[in-house]
Amino acid sequence: MKSIFYRYRKFIGVFIVFSAITLYLFYGALKPIKTLPIYNPADVNPELVDSTVQYVSKYHTIADFSFINQNGDTITQKDYEGKIYVADFFFTTCGSICPKMSKNLFEVQKAILDNPKVMLLSHTVFPETDSVPVLKKYAIKYGVKDKKWNLVTGDKKEIYTMARKSYLAVKLGKPEELYDMVHTENFVLVDTKRRVRGFYDGTKQEDIQRLIQDIDFLSNQDSDK
Repeated sequence: MKSIFYRYRKFIGVFIVFSAITLYLFYGALKPIKTLPIYNPADVNPELVDSTVQYVSKYHTIADFSFINQNGDTITQKDYEGKIYVADFFFTTCGSICPKMSKNLFEVQKAILDNPKVMLLSHTVFPETDSVPVLKKYAIKYGVKDKKWNLVTGDKKEIYTMARKSYLAVKLGKPEELYDMVHTENFVLVDTKRRVRGFYDGTKQEDIQRLIQDIDFLSNQDSDK
């Protein structure tokens, strides 16, 4: 028996190596390749999208913007140029989902702190009350790092337009109040080409972990280019 094994040792070795390679390739073919969808207005719940863009089914990107952050600085799309970022909508006096969303976004901030490709952007839906000093106080409370995370205020019409025409993430408020908005729990993931790549429930830990994983995926994908 030993002599037979010795005689065919090269063949057996080649067979084992060939089998291992075949199994590896077979497993790789069966394993799904991770992808992230590109969202357009037509793909999203119509309640969250302005009626003027609900028909758009391709080539949707985040529009140019200009707002004021917690430090009184003007923040525009140029500050996010070439960045992956997470956007959301909130207001500082919200006592329901906002505190949890802000705490969870702080966890995202910790995960991306050393990743120069990623930033965060939170818009108030009550700019009439969320002034720069109010946003600054809120930023300190939730551990906002200025270089990573901007809390912004500005013209209510412009915020409304961004919320419902670009980020596809805010519901209509009272019909009788012009540009009234009801923010949702959604965190919106935007890629370096200003395309919407994902929506995440900012109150659920499993969605936060999925968001962090998807940010890593986009970061690595960008590195491969």
